Amino acid sequence: MSYDPEAADTTAEEPLTLPTDRRTGCPFDPPTELTALSDKPLRRMRYVDGHIGWLVTGHAAARAILADPRFSSRYEVMHTPVPMEGMSGELPPAPVGDITGLDAPEHTRYRRLLTGKFTVRRMRQFAAHVEQFTTDCLDAMERSGPTVDLMEAFAQPVPALVICELLGVPYTDRERFQNQVTTIIDQTAAAEAKDEAYRALLQYLNELVLAKRAEPTDDLLSDLTTSDLTDEELAGIGGLLLAAGLDTTANMLGLGTFALLSNPDQLKALCTDPSLAEQTVEELLRYLSVADPLPRSALEDVEVEGQLIRAGEMVTVSVQAANRDSHKFPDPDRLDIHRKITGHVAFGHGAHQCLGQQLARIEMAVAFLALFARFPTLRLAVPPQEVPLRDRSNIYGVISLPVTWDK
Repeated sequence: MSYDPEAADTTAEEPLTLPTDRRTGCPFDPPTELTALSDKPLRRMRYVDGHIGWLVTGHAAARAILADPRFSSRYEVMHTPVPMEGMSGELPPAPVGDITGLDAPEHTRYRRLLTGKFTVRRMRQFAAHVEQFTTDCLDAMERSGPTVDLMEAFAQPVPALVICELLGVPYTDRERFQNQVTTIIDQTAAAEAKDEAYRALLQYLNELVLAKRAEPTDDLLSDLTTSDLTDEELAGIGGLLLAAGLDTTANMLGLGTFALLSNPDQLKALCTDPSLAEQTVEELLRYLSVADPLPRSALEDVEVEGQLIRAGEMVTVSVQAANRDSHKFPDPDRLDIHRKITGHVAFGHGAHQCLGQQLARIEMAVAFLALFARFPTLRLAVPPQEVPLRDRSNIYGVISLPVTWDK
């Protein structure tokens, strides 16, 4: 499509701010103001510092932007779409090892080293560990039940144990490691406690890297010690994998369980036919889209969907809206585990697509099947409207999920 400045110009519209209010309607749906924009894939948007950029809600536009190297992921060229605690003015460059805030060629160097560690085959070999950790957590739930907070008892510890295994955290350190991580992602924890836990975790990761160099074991960090990565880079990558793989998966397990319990016909279909597990995971990823939004900055003038985005302008890709785009997904507001879904952007798209997506898929498929097989009468222990939602973070989910079952 050629660019027609008169037809495509929307600068006269009043710029909107990123809709974030989920307080009305279904807890699994994006803000209604966001999905109402689906017929216009790009809209002018005002950022926190007054910058006028773009909000992207269309699926095709989202994939085009995320796959285009002319849009930068570097933090220092970003304008924040929503207020960030303790952050004002310009953003600092990405910390060492944080590949999500880098462009090529720096990003390419890291990505090439890591891609081979997360192949589908290798992650499937890891499935036995996932199954064991899931069983251990379910055993503990059964002993302490029949009423528990599913986030505390299951959704958080399963991915934490998986990350421990992936990074090679010794068994003797795993309780301390999990406690630090839990504090960091706890929305109710004091800022001082979070900062202290974060510093302690970084210190631990630095010590772990030195230990792996001295005595390598069968884990990802040990594998990477044979590369040209520095100790600081290795520790930074460990922190990134922890942040990317734990919080998102934990909230998918918690919010996904809530969604299945709220759609008993879908839950019954899964329990009746466990072969639907992989489809269920893909549909939950699309339907819930817990990691949102994805910001980018135009490095040069780029035309997307007939609209000119000028160099220096920010674009914010709404994953929630893109995954509810009716032009791509018919009846998008309905959870349907029979849906043959392809092309959702829950893991992003393009060069920065989530490295650990195959491991996350395995974790969720194993965990959901095992949870409902062990507790077929699992149900909410509070009315649905009393489940506290985690809506002040770029990772959506539930703060806690009280559940119960029949003994």
